[in-house]
Amino acid sequence: MAFRFEELNIWKKAMDLNEAVFLFSKTLPKDELFVLSSQMKRASDSVVLNIAEGSTGQTKASFKLFLNYSLRSAIEVVSCLFIAKRRSYIDEIQFKTLYEEHDVLVKMITNMKKSLD
Repeated sequence: MAFRFEELNIWKKAMDLNEAVFLFSKTLPKDELFVLSSQMKRASDSVVLNIAEGSTGQTKASFKLFLNYSLRSAIEVVSCLFIAKRRSYIDEIQFKTLYEEHDVLVKMITNMKKSLD
């Protein structure tokens, strides 16, 4: 593997969730295309991209900063899921699955941050 982020479990987990969010966003109503769907996909992309960018061999402090960005974006995705749930765009099973998987990812990011101390 050419890049460090490719070996990171948090990046792999974020990539898997990014795909799940992308597939879910395709099920949203057309009137959400440029609103909720777009926001959710951008936030999910941000999680993956910030993990990758932060792992480029910069300082630990810099990596932690990018992990903070990833963490905040993951929380943004979860908030989008709640909006989708409130608007009845997502069933309880799919919501619970995506919610729980994001909870795991958030814990992974938090633990990675702590390991850099």
